[in-house]
Amino acid sequence: MDVDLRKLRYFVAVAEELHFGRAAERLHIAQPVLSRQIRAFEDELRVQLFVRSKRATELTPAGRQLLDDARPLLASAEAVRRRVTQAARGPKTFTVGFMPGITVTPAVRAFAAAHPEVEVEVIRTTWDDQVDVLHDGRVDVSIVRLPIDQQALTIRPLFEEPRVAMLPSDHRLAGKPVIDITDLAGEHLLQEPDAVPEWRDIALELRTGAPKPLPALRSVEEKLEHVATGTGISILPLSVATFYHRSDVAAVPVNDLATNKVCLAWIASRRSRLIYDFADLAATVDWTPQR
Repeated sequence: MDVDLRKLRYFVAVAEELHFGRAAERLHIAQPVLSRQIRAFEDELRVQLFVRSKRATELTPAGRQLLDDARPLLASAEAVRRRVTQAARGPKTFTVGFMPGITVTPAVRAFAAAHPEVEVEVIRTTWDDQVDVLHDGRVDVSIVRLPIDQQALTIRPLFEEPRVAMLPSDHRLAGKPVIDITDLAGEHLLQEPDAVPEWRDIALELRTGAPKPLPALRSVEEKLEHVATGTGISILPLSVATFYHRSDVAAVPVNDLATNKVCLAWIASRRSRLIYDFADLAATVDWTPQR
């Protein structure tokens, strides 16, 4: 059976909102139409995707599995659409994604000089979308910070750099030339614990079983605002800490933190000469973080 991508998009909207009315508004269609489309989709798949009641809409086990599979499938379909549209427009465009703290200018200039017929664009990414922009076709290559989900990607290492603890300027450790990760055992980390396993292994709030909730932070700027106001601490690559320097936040070196690995990534199935040329060029560029 062929999967109808339109119905799949409708399903994802309902699955993410868990509310037919909000999903219909998001999709700009009438709620009865959305309900009929979802019922038709369930009939086609011969499974129940949602458990509906007057009070709530919940995913069934089949619905949860479909949601996991649907997101990358829709991203791939969107990537195909973007590349076909780009090919139809005529002049080639090559887009590079990059994470905060990473300067891509030398690589972009060198690539543009080698390919004057290509328009080079750049997109700043975040921890949340640095891989998504590859899968949905927004970028051709992305300069990423590990760890990431490397499935279906080709990865080329570029450089490594130290990570530092970001503390309020009046913190008891702010003036130290260097600290150990154990010095931060009693702090609240404004990141997922798995992002800093060294802290996770000794964190008091995780041992007590009562960790504080994490605020929704979408950018480095938001994270540093929370650090400055004393909500918690953060661990950042040195180049990010340097780029976003501010007087009310102190960057303190940490002895026993693993370095942050920066890599070039692209979709493994793509056979683009431009991607290979950029990868070869990137290997020759000095990626030393700016101080």
